[in-house]
Amino acid sequence: MKLRSVLPAVAALALLAACAPAQSGPAGAGGNQTDGTLRVWLFDEANRAPKEAAVKEASTEFEASHAGVKVDVQWVPVEGRADKFSGAFNDPANAPDVAEFGNTDVASYAQTGALSDLAKDISNWSDGKDLLPSVVDAAKANGKIYGIPWYTGIRALYYRTDVFAELGLKPPTTLAELTDDARKIRAAKPDLYGIATGGKYTYAMLPFIWANGGDLAKQDNGKWTSTVDSPQAEAGVTAYANLIKDDICPPAACANLTGTQSVTAFAGGKAGMVIGGDFNRKAVEKGAVKGKYAIMPLPGTTPNSVAPAFAGGNLLGVFGASQRHGLAVQFAELLAGIKYQEKMYAAMGNLPTLASVQKKLAASDPTLKAFVDTLAAGTKFVPSTPAWSKIDSQNVLPTAVQQIATGGKDANAALADAAAAMNKNFG
Repeated sequence: MKLRSVLPAVAALALLAACAPAQSGPAGAGGNQTDGTLRVWLFDEANRAPKEAAVKEASTEFEASHAGVKVDVQWVPVEGRADKFSGAFNDPANAPDVAEFGNTDVASYAQTGALSDLAKDISNWSDGKDLLPSVVDAAKANGKIYGIPWYTGIRALYYRTDVFAELGLKPPTTLAELTDDARKIRAAKPDLYGIATGGKYTYAMLPFIWANGGDLAKQDNGKWTSTVDSPQAEAGVTAYANLIKDDICPPAACANLTGTQSVTAFAGGKAGMVIGGDFNRKAVEKGAVKGKYAIMPLPGTTPNSVAPAFAGGNLLGVFGASQRHGLAVQFAELLAGIKYQEKMYAAMGNLPTLASVQKKLAASDPTLKAFVDTLAAGTKFVPSTPAWSKIDSQNVLPTAVQQIATGGKDANAALADAAAAMNKNFG
């Protein structure tokens, strides 16, 4: 999910990866009423007021142009979303018309049969052609599109310009240079982590796998098989785990760090670098490093290349049981359209999914460029299968990273175990 990670509920909620219970009740027959109450579920946020103001403006606009329609927005705590959505999947009468959810939840939610395929609606939508292909791909399961991409979450490299200048360092052009720079920072300034990153920061680790030519899994005739034990994936995981060492980010302090904790350390002035999201910028700006940092795409393995980033983000889906399908689609399109993508960016810092809006905002906000460039360079996604939610909740990959970083197991053994655990979930 946006999982700004998505998933962030801070922005880290963006990348949410929930495990949705299978639907036990009927999907429910929808309808196309043109009046009445339109029920909308949106994720609550740590600082909801700006988001709520933008959504309220959209609701007022929608009601003004649709006589007899009332938009009822309910705010769903991210931590409790599994129970909330489970109830909707099993009881269509209590399901919303429109709901926000993370793109890592798509495969699990699609399996319930409760969500509408919006492929045709997006094709007929005037702004649909402006959607970035990568964010649309992350909304798919089994060839169907289960949500309109509302915003995306991309990570890039934040680095301390004052520290780099003081030590005579240049921004890294490869992952190997990043490691060298991190080691030099730690050596010169033992009170700083060379780069703040942790064993539980999966979305910072994935680009290392992809940049080295590896992947999480492959699909053959509908069956997924883990590939994290391939030589390429092992090289990537090892390169990442080598950042969690005493001479960069000590395992005792960093092996259990999450993404949010890593960014918090950087924002607090405790690190020379961090891999952070576009959704983390406001938190960093409020920290001790304000005015002392810059952002660039995370480099790849070859000079001046860009490591593929995880394409997190949140979607607006429509429940199949909705008695107001047309209205639901129209309201989702209003929220995800040009006008309100700009307003949501101003309110929450959400990276738009429409290419034209991204281009416009990047021209006026230089800090956005690194994320737009990263997105343009190509992104990757986790396996589109309900099994991923289980793999994620079981901390399969973090466990392997921690074992390698602490010396508990060598990379070959740790990743063999991880692959076995993944394959058990894939079935």
